[in-house]
Amino acid sequence: MSDEPVSDLPVSDTAVSDTVGSGLTVDVGSVGIWTGVLDAMEVAEAQEAATELDELGFGALWIPETVGRDPFVMATLLLSACDRLPVATGIASIYARDPLTMANTLRSLEAAFPARFLLGLGVSHHTLVEWVRKHDYSKPYSFMKDYLSFMIDKSRFRGVGPRELPGNIVLAALGPKMMALSAELAAGAHPYFTTPDHTATAREILGDGPLLAPEQMCVLDSNAESARATARKNMAVYLGLPNYANNLKRLGFSDDDIGDADSGPSDRLVDAIVVWGDEAAIADRVREHHDAGADHVCVQVLADDPAEVRAGWRRLAPALLS
Repeated sequence: MSDEPVSDLPVSDTAVSDTVGSGLTVDVGSVGIWTGVLDAMEVAEAQEAATELDELGFGALWIPETVGRDPFVMATLLLSACDRLPVATGIASIYARDPLTMANTLRSLEAAFPARFLLGLGVSHHTLVEWVRKHDYSKPYSFMKDYLSFMIDKSRFRGVGPRELPGNIVLAALGPKMMALSAELAAGAHPYFTTPDHTATAREILGDGPLLAPEQMCVLDSNAESARATARKNMAVYLGLPNYANNLKRLGFSDDDIGDADSGPSDRLVDAIVVWGDEAAIADRVREHHDAGADHVCVQVLADDPAEVRAGWRRLAPALLS
């Protein structure tokens, strides 16, 4: 390996531009699947699940990053198992890798799987960043802006692959400042734990053009009591995170709606965040997001067992993809 200073690398070994690549090239369709259950499976089973989603015709598979498998290793394994299906991170934490590493990971995946990987980036949450990763979370917006600027303007690459940074980047945006940044320095936004009303506001901020891909939780159960119980169990971890609680308050929900460890969220909030019922009810909520300005909706099936989640994908495919 050369020991020449990085600052002396020839221009041909760099990838510096004023914007993120030439824009979004990944076609994620109108409906995809968001899931965290793949970490609960052996790798071969996770690949089989991705292959099934590919065959069912979903537009993309979204996978998270918390404290499980590395999302880029998993993305590589999942992409290699499928013929068509794009894979997206929802989201990869910017505190887990420096911007050069992130930029060149994106380039590497683009070289291996052209126009099939979408990089969803986010600032994550105080608990995961400061308590788990031991980083400073005092200025997440500024950190994201500086991070993206470095990726776009200063990330150098000396491998076979795209010199220009691919434009397939979206941000996990909830508030207006991060949403605006999603249009300014990325190709769009991936809001999580939101409502169609939030989607409408997001589209107003983004304007025409940038991808808007909200996540939507669902429970395939028409019994109000059991469906809401499943929803509450899955909502609990998010309601304790300030980023989500603050966004819910911007949407008009109160502290009483959000509740606490004893009371849990109100029925009003549960029904706004998690759609439950049959396939038609879930398709109606997805349609509400599209009518509000979403380009793509990432549907997350909530169930107690990964096998139930996969069964939900099969049930929903005809209703969501027709």
